[in-house]
Amino acid sequence: MANGSFFSKLFGSLFSGKDAEAEKKKQLKAIAKTLSKSRYKFYKGDQALPAFGKFFYDIYKAISGCQAMFNNQPNPNFYKTLAVDGSLSEAQKKLIEELTEESIQTKSSSVPFDQLKAKVKADLDTFTGEFDQQKIMDIDATYTQLMTFKAFCTFDYYFILKKFDSTIQEGEFSRTPKFNSIDASYIADDIKDFLSVLWTLPLNEDWGKMLNLFKASKGVEPIKPALWAKIVQRLSQLKNSCALEMIVQLATKDPGYVVQADIKHEQIVETYIDNVRKQATTAINKLENAQQNSKIDSLVTQIFNTSSVQGLKYYTEANSANYTKKNLAGFTYARPLNYIKAFLLEYVKKDVREYADLVLIRGKWSTAQLSAEMSEAYNSLLETSEKITAFDTKLNENNGEFGTKLKTLLPRADRDKEAANIIKTTLRDCNDIAKEFVVRSTQNLINFAKNTKALIEDYQKPHPEMLINWKELERFSEKPIKDMSVEVYKKIYLIVNLMQSLLGSGQK
Repeated sequence: MANGSFFSKLFGSLFSGKDAEAEKKKQLKAIAKTLSKSRYKFYKGDQALPAFGKFFYDIYKAISGCQAMFNNQPNPNFYKTLAVDGSLSEAQKKLIEELTEESIQTKSSSVPFDQLKAKVKADLDTFTGEFDQQKIMDIDATYTQLMTFKAFCTFDYYFILKKFDSTIQEGEFSRTPKFNSIDASYIADDIKDFLSVLWTLPLNEDWGKMLNLFKASKGVEPIKPALWAKIVQRLSQLKNSCALEMIVQLATKDPGYVVQADIKHEQIVETYIDNVRKQATTAINKLENAQQNSKIDSLVTQIFNTSSVQGLKYYTEANSANYTKKNLAGFTYARPLNYIKAFLLEYVKKDVREYADLVLIRGKWSTAQLSAEMSEAYNSLLETSEKITAFDTKLNENNGEFGTKLKTLLPRADRDKEAANIIKTTLRDCNDIAKEFVVRSTQNLINFAKNTKALIEDYQKPHPEMLINWKELERFSEKPIKDMSVEVYKKIYLIVNLMQSLLGSGQK
């Protein structure tokens, strides 16, 4: 038994290779016989026949208009939009027009912003609400069909035809080419590529809706539906016959060859909806930012009588650009801190000081507790003004604690990760300090204004309750006390409003 097993293995190893080769030849012979009985006379004796060239030429000629159209529009997003637009209801088409940035911008001149914003939101909800699951599936299917059609039409037929007739000109159909028989192995890879495209075509589906997309979009038909129906019928018959697969098997001497086809299914509707929503939201945000900037510019002008305000030397928007252009944070609170510093210098140390000296120093309060909060807020503002100046000086690039460090490290930030991290940390610390100054100053201004308003009300009472010497104070004031009080209150109200607009809108 052992010897028998040994000799069986020995003889098996000697003849198995020959048996495999014989089996391969047998299979190829059977394939050739089957192919010869088919209606397609494309192949004979290792040769691809002229009829095969004519097959590709007929397709090439028929879809030439489609090929040109696809080649002239390489943007893949165009076809996604085409597939979705072709499925929109009339109501959705009207909403799409309403939700463009141009339309929203035009309406903004006649519709109050809050109403416009609410309408855009309602229109978006209505537009997206029509996309139920079935509609989404239908659109995705149409897009898949469109992409397989595009792949078929943009296949390089000319490359194959050039092998059958070297004199053929691309896109030239005025003369009938003279095709020659060629070695089938010469185009075997080309046939494989064509098969991978052919097998993705959903030949049994209705093509009417997809073809109508082009007519609806461009007003012309790149191919007549009747002509495409004939091509589809011919392709279906060819696919069912497996003639092309058999030609590849024979040309490559590989009876085991099978078509490799990959159908890609994309879900495009969600992206389309996101783009519509993004376009409308961007338009609203631009209008909102424009309104906010207009409000900020108006407040700045009302406070300082100019839109050009410079309260800081180093922690500025101009210097911030040195960092933001390298994708670093920059000085994120440069605007509000600049305005606060300017206000403290130009107004608090002048008009507010005059008012504070009058009511806090010369004024006789009914209780010390009533004046404490106002006095504390005022003194804190003066103290903060000095601290802001000291902080700003630290950013001097020549001798400032932060400025020299940032100036030294910035040129290395692009290539030195450690240097970039130190800059980020330093900027974060500076911004934290700046924010604290802005927030603290704003709170102190609010407290001072709140007490000023209370004093205005107290001044107008027949029997004041907070200050008991208003009459005496009038002799020390160059302006009417009520006018001075109201002016101080209004100015502080404006700067507080400015800070809230800057910090609340994210415009720092």
